[in-house]
Amino acid sequence: MASDSIPNASPALPGSPSTASPDLIDSTLMRKGGRELLSLALIDARNHTLHLFSQFQNALEGVNFEVPQLATVNPPVWELGHVGWFQEWWISRNLQRALGTRCEPDHARLASLEPNADRWWDSGQVAHDTRWSLALPDVGSSRAYLLDTLESTLDLLGKIGNQDESDDALYFYRLCLFHEDMHGEAFAYTAQTLGLPLDKPLRAAFTPPPVAVREPLLIPATVWQMGSAASTGAGFVFDNEKAVHALRVPEFEIDAQPVTWAQYVEFVGDGGYDRQELWHPGGWEWLQIAARGEGRRGPRYVEQISLGSGAVLQTRFGQPVRMQGGQPAMHMTWWEADAWCRWAGRRLPAEVEWEVAAHTAARRGFRWGDVWEWMGTTFRPYPGFAADPYLAYSQPWFGSHKVLRGASFATRARLKHPKYRNFYLPERDDIFCGFRSCSP
Repeated sequence: MASDSIPNASPALPGSPSTASPDLIDSTLMRKGGRELLSLALIDARNHTLHLFSQFQNALEGVNFEVPQLATVNPPVWELGHVGWFQEWWISRNLQRALGTRCEPDHARLASLEPNADRWWDSGQVAHDTRWSLALPDVGSSRAYLLDTLESTLDLLGKIGNQDESDDALYFYRLCLFHEDMHGEAFAYTAQTLGLPLDKPLRAAFTPPPVAVREPLLIPATVWQMGSAASTGAGFVFDNEKAVHALRVPEFEIDAQPVTWAQYVEFVGDGGYDRQELWHPGGWEWLQIAARGEGRRGPRYVEQISLGSGAVLQTRFGQPVRMQGGQPAMHMTWWEADAWCRWAGRRLPAEVEWEVAAHTAARRGFRWGDVWEWMGTTFRPYPGFAADPYLAYSQPWFGSHKVLRGASFATRARLKHPKYRNFYLPERDDIFCGFRSCSP
């Protein structure tokens, strides 16, 4: 098996430190990270990708990496190659990379290091259900492609002069860093979906801790500046975070932490999965289909429920694990989260409410970052939205997806930003998602 890390992990860039604190390269400061920290963070991301892929290699190499064709996952070898392709497409093949968000998305690109790269790994052109039938390169060649594309990226990054370290000049390096981090989490939830075992350190890292349930927090009325500034020197901003706009927020009450298993189990025990009046019509329709297909009467992967203790037995990475009552409930759809809130006489938070609480109530016990949290809000553009060059990132999903805020235990810390907007279809439950509630 190939090595799980990039050789010479400290890049030979002029002026680069030989080491950097993980607290810097894996923190939200990387939105403003300069070329020296970016070089280290890009290597860190690639090493993380390869380590996660090694879990698939251990489990699937003997069956030639064959996995079921599912709408929620990609073939692992395809996903590995796509990570390298995306970075090469937006950096070394991009003649307008120095323009940042002013880059023309469809301008002519340089040739790839791999002649078939676009035919294999361009997610915008290669339909999802065709990715299982592609004649992809073997794992060794895919790893070599990732090494070569990263080397090219670091070489170009190193040639940026100190005087040119603008947000535009570094935009695509930051974009590719965060894109790889997103695919790292996708590898994690794909392993969960496929029931693949993980090594002991990863299993420990991918386990949310139990927490003491605090009383809900009362958040005073305010006028909140929603969105992220995209001004000079602001650092990297995702297009769906733009632009800044003021919202009046009335006083509201919000849970201090995501709903726990003990709280969710009460809903199940009270017949929550059999009471149509608790469900959004679309959710009830989803539930009937899930019940007929898999006998669904609880969250995904749950095998047993203890009504007395609030604990559940949930399959995690192929192994049955007893989840304690104080751990956040997870792997439920938006429909299930909404039904629980109706049962409890509460509601899912609006995006702005969650964001206000995350920014202002941390010292009062507002806890986030253990699981992605469904919002009551449909994913829509902010006023003044304009798509950035990566056109497929946000714009195609407006109106159909629901917003999730926060982060999960599998999210790299540099992505854990209180302004970050994640988004999925309401029936998705394979991701590491939970929810919290607000007063009605």
